[in-house]
Amino acid sequence: MLSGTLADAITAAMTALEQSSLGAAARGSAWLYPLANLGHVLGAALLVGAIATFDIQVLRRAKDTGIIVRAVTPVAAFGLALQVASGTVLLAADAMPVVVNPAFQFKMAMLALGLVNVAAFRWRFGGSLKADAPLEGAGWLAAVSLASWLLVLLAGRFIAYL
Repeated sequence: MLSGTLADAITAAMTALEQSSLGAAARGSAWLYPLANLGHVLGAALLVGAIATFDIQVLRRAKDTGIIVRAVTPVAAFGLALQVASGTVLLAADAMPVVVNPAFQFKMAMLALGLVNVAAFRWRFGGSLKADAPLEGAGWLAAVSLASWLLVLLAGRFIAYL
């Protein structure tokens, strides 16, 4: 449960977002919301596809993970940027009901876990990735990553049904 001050701040921010010109445009335009939805799906495919490609290679103990991470990182970063931009539009359309939705809250928790996991992986193995060195002990981080990002997708789909 969120503390009163944090809950009040989130409520104020979501109310402002919903009442903003972006919120009005997302609700009033015949094209903006569907295009944002398409962008969100495309961003998810790019982000999770790129991350899953790397995680699976780590789990199978591939030796060329440095090459793989250099290839997938820009794709994942673009996918994340597309997700944030399109997700903001989608949220602006109906922020208050969405932000209290348990599926949305779980999605945000899994997103946070995924991002923290990326940071932990980079902190722990960043130098090894540049040298294509073995990633001893990285399997559990790859498993957490794969699980968290797949749960982000699953929870995102459940938002409409809860």
